[in-house]
Amino acid sequence: MRFVLVHGGFHAAWCWSRTIPELERLGHQAVAVDLPGHGDRIEEESTLGNRTEAIVSVLQPGDVLVGHSGGGFDATLAADAATDLISHIVYLAAALPREGRSYPEAMTMRNSEDGEFDADAGNMLSHLHFSEDGAMTFADLQGAWRYFWHDCDEQTARWAFERLGPERFGETTVAPVFIPRFWQADLPRSFIRCLQDRSMPRWLADVVAQRLGVEQLTIDTSHSPFLSRPRELAELLVHATTTKPVGPLDPN
Repeated sequence: MRFVLVHGGFHAAWCWSRTIPELERLGHQAVAVDLPGHGDRIEEESTLGNRTEAIVSVLQPGDVLVGHSGGGFDATLAADAATDLISHIVYLAAALPREGRSYPEAMTMRNSEDGEFDADAGNMLSHLHFSEDGAMTFADLQGAWRYFWHDCDEQTARWAFERLGPERFGETTVAPVFIPRFWQADLPRSFIRCLQDRSMPRWLADVVAQRLGVEQLTIDTSHSPFLSRPRELAELLVHATTTKPVGPLDPN
């Protein structure tokens, strides 16, 4: 199998550097994508369209698409654009769009009769620096270490922190998304919850898994198992491709 790996916020393709060799050890291929505004593409404008194209441009027939954290949002848009190329999509502690809603809405909206929103963004915000051009960056190592990689050693945490990039407000954060082909395609799919996650709240993981119509797979790690337990993650990603949904997709 060939895995296409999509990073989440602040990260880039580098975050998969420990997982790719483990997938190859298991006899598979893997490629990590830099989304516009991140990694080697940090100077590029980041929009819904060009982020989607960055993923679609590397897809080949039969690929397994993996989205981590906010990258689940981008992976879903890519799956909508190229449903015929994807054999399975894996959400690793990842976001799932809501039809006709924006990214912030999808990340804060609970499943309830009145569509309740969760206004508590958590203490993570206190570790972010907001610049005049709309860019968010982690202001200190301790904050990033606590919320992303608390189960990694200090050397790994410092290595990762030095590579973190900005997240910028713009079209990607405010535009509603419409992905009818994704919902209709009913692709094979999985969701992995990180048991020690300090970035994705348990309630949101439960909501995403419920909307995907899948039983959760789990890994006993922080939000970033690709750094803390890459071998275990690689094995779990391969296993995920053998699972099947137990219910329908819920676009809302």
